[in-house]
Amino acid sequence: MVNFNGIIVSQDANVLVQNRGFLYGDAVFETVKIVNGKILFLEDHYFRLMSSMRVVRMEIPMNFTMEYLEEQILSLVENLNIASTARARITVYRNNGGLYLPQTNAVSFLIHAIQLEDKAYLINESNYEVDLYKDFYITKQLLSSIKTTNRLINVTGSIYASENGLDNCILLNDSKNVVEALQGNVFMLQGNRLTTPPVSEGCLNGVMRKQIIELAKKVTGIEVAEETISPFDLQKADELFITNVIQGVQPITKYRKKEFTVEVSKVLVAKLNESLNLI
Repeated sequence: MVNFNGIIVSQDANVLVQNRGFLYGDAVFETVKIVNGKILFLEDHYFRLMSSMRVVRMEIPMNFTMEYLEEQILSLVENLNIASTARARITVYRNNGGLYLPQTNAVSFLIHAIQLEDKAYLINESNYEVDLYKDFYITKQLLSSIKTTNRLINVTGSIYASENGLDNCILLNDSKNVVEALQGNVFMLQGNRLTTPPVSEGCLNGVMRKQIIELAKKVTGIEVAEETISPFDLQKADELFITNVIQGVQPITKYRKKEFTVEVSKVLVAKLNESLNLI
């Protein structure tokens, strides 16, 4: 028996009692965008998921091929009748049993999906203000670069942003350097140099981050670098933006008293849509 919200019920009546993703954050996940029945950047998502599972020593089932996971995700969005444009998340968690030490490394997975409004990536030029979140810091380690279900710094940072009228916050690592935003990787333009923190600083190895780095290298006059960014550098920037697979590129228009342009963001979004045949 367990007590669930003041009611004594059978332990078997609540699936959370033994779920290791719930109890210990013992789970990894990927969020993907589907357009016209196709998962964008499928290969990148698949290999990052497999890498994440290996890092946390999950057993990868023999049937966990890229084709199998693609089939599972698309089957869901087709049943929901949202395959034209959707966001789906696959969460892989270690099976029940054990305390900190699991009884098994075998896994199960859960996929859920919602409809999105737009197929193409759109540039949002409305006011978008950010500041630093300094209550907690990201550690520079391999676990920080993968997507686990332990996202408390993102949760508390989002609450902080909401309480302070911000659209997002910039996260720092234990060396007080810029790592990423609450919902994506950060890029900074100074002159013709576009910089993003290296994965070694503790940022997520973002799928859209990879795409933007490659696209930016093809923009005439832009030099791309993966280098450490300090909070002081942000106020000297000409442009700042955030990237993730669902939004694409989100320009930052204001950091503290500094306001920024959005010109390179526009160029990159256009190139992104062109590369995916979304326009």
